[in-house]
Amino acid sequence: MPRPAIRVRLSPERHHRTGHAAEHRAARWYRLRGWRVLGANVWAGGNELDLIVRRGRELRFVEVKEKATLDPLEAVTADKQRRVRRAAAVWLASRPEHARLHVGFDVVGVRGGRLERLRDAF
Repeated sequence: MPRPAIRVRLSPERHHRTGHAAEHRAARWYRLRGWRVLGANVWAGGNELDLIVRRGRELRFVEVKEKATLDPLEAVTADKQRRVRRAAAVWLASRPEHARLHVGFDVVGVRGGRLERLRDAF
């Protein structure tokens, strides 16, 4: 008889550190490819934007997910997408100088030490 899967929950403090480590790694990934990080862990409209990056005429709102078992790219639910879009709209409304940029939403997943970027994820 197969054993049931055991779920290990990180303490809130450890979960917070792990998430920030993934976000720091994603920010570094973007910087190494010529992107400028405009913001990290930015709160707008009551929701958090993990990263805001710009390169030339492109502006990206990046959701970073690190999961041990689940595919991190699938962890961004429709509800999370709505919250990120709402936060991005609030952030953009307060920065008219970015109005003419091409805006996109990326998801960066970190699993097993590997980073994967899904461009224009939603």
